[in-house]
Amino acid sequence: MRTAWIRGGLGRTLAVAAGTVGLLAGTLTVAGPAQAEVAQSDPVSCPANIGDKAACYTGQDANGAYYAIAIPKNWNGDLVVHAHGGPDLGEASDPARSVEDLDRWSVMVDEGYAWAGSSYRRGGYGTRMGAIDTENVRRQFVAEFGAPERTYLHGQSWGGNVAAKALEMYGDRRGPYDAALLTNGVLGGGSRGYDYRVDLRVVYQYYCANLPRPTEPQYPLWQGLRADSTLTTTGMRSRLRECTGYDLAPAERTALQQRNLDDILAVTKLPERTLESHLRFAVFTFRDIVHTRLDGRNPFSNAGVRYSGSHDDKALNAGVERFEADPTAKRDLSYDSDLTGDVEIPVLTLHAIDDPTAFVEHESAYRMTLEEADRDHHLVQTFTRESEHSGLSKAEYANSMARLAQWAETGKRPSVRSIAESCARFDATYGTGCFYDAGFRPGSYASRVEARPDGGRDWPAMTSWQERRWSRIDGVGIAP
Repeated sequence: MRTAWIRGGLGRTLAVAAGTVGLLAGTLTVAGPAQAEVAQSDPVSCPANIGDKAACYTGQDANGAYYAIAIPKNWNGDLVVHAHGGPDLGEASDPARSVEDLDRWSVMVDEGYAWAGSSYRRGGYGTRMGAIDTENVRRQFVAEFGAPERTYLHGQSWGGNVAAKALEMYGDRRGPYDAALLTNGVLGGGSRGYDYRVDLRVVYQYYCANLPRPTEPQYPLWQGLRADSTLTTTGMRSRLRECTGYDLAPAERTALQQRNLDDILAVTKLPERTLESHLRFAVFTFRDIVHTRLDGRNPFSNAGVRYSGSHDDKALNAGVERFEADPTAKRDLSYDSDLTGDVEIPVLTLHAIDDPTAFVEHESAYRMTLEEADRDHHLVQTFTRESEHSGLSKAEYANSMARLAQWAETGKRPSVRSIAESCARFDATYGTGCFYDAGFRPGSYASRVEARPDGGRDWPAMTSWQERRWSRIDGVGIAP
């Protein structure tokens, strides 16, 4: 039943409906037929890119997650629920994050969609946590402002993993979501999707030997960083510069720095421009995953991997640190973040071919995952000749949302070529360009990242059967 709308002072919109849906309080249980107490959001000024085009609200849910909501004056009746990337590593929810995301994704509001996004209840890794908090903000919207005509998930970067996980948790045909847009998504999941950063961590240390230095307490590299280290990101950058001169002009590097840099990039296949950010993840986010989320257990492996591309592969493979995953740690990371392909609603992906952070080959892993689940008829993948990770052309986002909505409404699956051709209409408004390559198909994930011997070429990384079996294990996964 559609919720009635009542306009209040300051343009505030309140919802009145029988059976109002309450917020999740650490569970996945929907409130019963009685009225549920829902904290009211605060009216705030909209961020700069939205201005007076919408009414904006912020609040904090029962689990401590801050959120932001925008309802445009020309609302088309539909809602986009956004899952943000990262993960951020602060201990608590960041009240600024969801507002910044709203400003960044203002194109959704420009196109007439209401928008809701959560900052998640805490920083640090937790894909299922992010999915639950994303669903929480949708429920907040419905309880406070009424049920939209249609609801779409959108996730960017790691938020693509979060949204894809939410899609599998809540996105059945009778569920609250009608379709999902995943852009530049980390769709390989966590148990394999960071293997190239595992490789970077060990290859970097082989050449640089300064993280840790020989004079510092030693620790296995799968930890990323020892739990009690006081190293900062500034300090890490200093060590990276010391070894490779990565942020210096080539003429300013020593011969050894240049050779170290050349070898690290050739072996890991990482772009030079994002070397620092990948190493930062392999140091600080790995520390969060291992020490904070997995109680010091190792979910990563590089056993059996043969590294190549350096000036001396034999010496590299003989000297690089090796380790095998703790099976329970790998299981818990897999349960938290890997995807099964259990998809029942339309999914459209948009990915830059030269994405330097979430390689386009993540899309191959996701396609194979849905194919193995016999759900690939719910998937359309599009690719653009762009080279950024954090944002693509506004015209492409607007076009993607319009074609996804049309697919959800009509049930007619669009072709990649028709999506590419329809972009020009939106570029007339935004002028940011349309860069689709309708004929592109990425190589396998293993063509970019060294596959581990234990089935690393096969997807999904976690089957629906494994997920159901693991779900019966007390304490499985990563705690919210």
